Amino acid sequence: MASAPSNDELFDEFLSDRGHEVEAVGWDESYNKKQCPECSGLHDTDATECSVCGWVPNQN
Repeated sequence: MASAPSNDELFDEFLSDRGHEVEAVGWDESYNKKQCPECSGLHDTDATECSVCGWVPNQN
């Protein structure tokens, strides 16, 4: 039995059907650090979550 798509998947499909580009959002890079795209907080390269604002990259 197939599982139902998540709300995020449905929303992405809705946007894609209407010509919007949908892509996974990940860390920006600044020198040898990861940079949060939401608050611009800098983190070591092993960070998996922003310790400033709590942002987590899309895991697609």
